[in-house]
Amino acid sequence: MTTEPYLAPGLAAPRPARDGLDEPYWTGTREHRLRVQRCRDCDTYQWGPEWMCHNCQSFAIGWVEVDGRGRIYSWQRPHHPVHPALSDQGPYIVVLVELPEAGDIRMVGNLLGDPLQEVRIGAEVEAVFEDHDDDEPPYTLVQWQLVSPPA
Repeated sequence: MTTEPYLAPGLAAPRPARDGLDEPYWTGTREHRLRVQRCRDCDTYQWGPEWMCHNCQSFAIGWVEVDGRGRIYSWQRPHHPVHPALSDQGPYIVVLVELPEAGDIRMVGNLLGDPLQEVRIGAEVEAVFEDHDDDEPPYTLVQWQLVSPPA
């Protein structure tokens, strides 16, 4: 699923690391696929990207696609701008999402919807892909939305 831009324009566009370590993640987001690392030796999932496994220290790290469904582990509702481009926007909700399918690794992102909505730890969320096709180079962000928003 693709969404309209959630935050105001003017924020610095994310770029893959110069060393290419996170390139598979960013390529995946452009294809609307959520990819994370997984060790080929011990099968441990990990996020953020590293050259070696956090568990067994193997360098046999690969990238796998996960379904992008998780649950809110923690959250925050910033009211004050953390960047000049956000001076007219706030509050908004930042969530730490735990991905059970991927060994309970956690990823950070924005929770879409009413910025004053009630947020419940453990609520189910799914990844939503926000395309920024007019930027150079184009990129896609991963945002999160409730699986079953409150009525």
